[in-house]
Amino acid sequence: MMPIDFTLTSYQRRLQRMAREFANEILGPLVRPADENADPQKAFQSIKGAYVESYKLGFATGFIPKKYGGGGISNVDLQIVVEELCAVDPGFATILLVNGLALMPLVWFANERQKQQWLVPATSDPRGEYLAGWTVSEAAGTPGGTANFDGPASLPAGVALTAVHDKKNGEYILNGRKHWPANAGGWDLQGADVNVCIVRTTPEAEGSRALSAIIIPRGTPGVTYEPPISKLGHRICQNNSVVFSDCRVPEENAFAVGNGDLVVNKAFTWSGPVAAIASVGVARSAYEYALSWSKKYTGGGDKPIINHQIVAYTLAEIAMKVEAGRAFAWKAAHYHDLHDANGHAIGPMSKVFCSEMLFNAVFQAMKVVGVNALDTSNPLGRYLREASVFPLYDAGNVGMQMRKICAVMADPAFDPRSIAASAATPFGKQAPPPDTQAVGRNLKRQA
Repeated sequence: MMPIDFTLTSYQRRLQRMAREFANEILGPLVRPADENADPQKAFQSIKGAYVESYKLGFATGFIPKKYGGGGISNVDLQIVVEELCAVDPGFATILLVNGLALMPLVWFANERQKQQWLVPATSDPRGEYLAGWTVSEAAGTPGGTANFDGPASLPAGVALTAVHDKKNGEYILNGRKHWPANAGGWDLQGADVNVCIVRTTPEAEGSRALSAIIIPRGTPGVTYEPPISKLGHRICQNNSVVFSDCRVPEENAFAVGNGDLVVNKAFTWSGPVAAIASVGVARSAYEYALSWSKKYTGGGDKPIINHQIVAYTLAEIAMKVEAGRAFAWKAAHYHDLHDANGHAIGPMSKVFCSEMLFNAVFQAMKVVGVNALDTSNPLGRYLREASVFPLYDAGNVGMQMRKICAVMADPAFDPRSIAASAATPFGKQAPPPDTQAVGRNLKRQA
């Protein structure tokens, strides 16, 4: 018998019930006023009470191994929670997701001392307010942006936040700016409890050798957190600009030195199925709203509009997409559980597929509801704004995720049947180190 079973275990049903009750009863009443607040920092602060409750339930750090105080839940179990939260508000769920983007690299790449120092406090905050910032993205420009962070160019292209190693004093000195990182400013714009930053430690090298990760604790001098960006969607989630001016950090806060590209790639691979199931959660809510509407609204006729074939077919198509998206997200999460979150093709695939599905699904639901979908007292307009975020954030589909899928496929060792078989797929640094012998030969010829 094939070991495939989509039936939730009793533990997963309990997780689902907890997440659904929290989302509907605690988070739900806060969402609309927060979303409509013109001040994005106040919107973020307004859901702090709900965040504290989610922390107590284990949702904020449940993905951290039990060894460090986390819940140690599987990637599949995480899917159950995230769908329920995102069915109510994906911006809130993103705050929790970003904790994972920031802290899971410590699980994968940090040494044991660093894990004990930084992960244990993250999972044992008596206030329930702990936030971690994932501080990677940089402002657009020429050069600028982040998509080609691991490309062959040296500074000023790629990651431009520099960290110069002051060996004499045992410190790194950071200068530059980050733009778009989530959670970075913290509840009071004085900083998250920690910010995990991707920095350029070797300015003259290409992106696959120049980058490192470094931990910036709250209260570190030389860091300024600017007011959050006002966004089209995910308005409850905070995104800042962060300025570093001769910011000095102990060298023991650095990890994955020279391998920051692998940190970024694995973090955004891990988050792929999470973003995928988040998309499914929003699509599910849009579908359920339109379905309920179609069973009550007559459109001026003598019977509810679901009795018209075009409406029923449209709803059926949305339902199929929701179910297909959920199956894909679960498959990708299961693959991550098998391969320590190294699904560098299937993780991005699930994220791209589901996030691209979402926008169309919400718009089709709006067509069922008709002009009334434009009334802001209905939730579909908000769902459409939220849907516009998914293909663009979390290592944007065009910017990073598709490129990563193609890198796996281009590898000579890639087996196109490996994903179906849940077998490992190859992935490594995208730019090989220079051929030093060839460089030497060229120098001799030039001489």
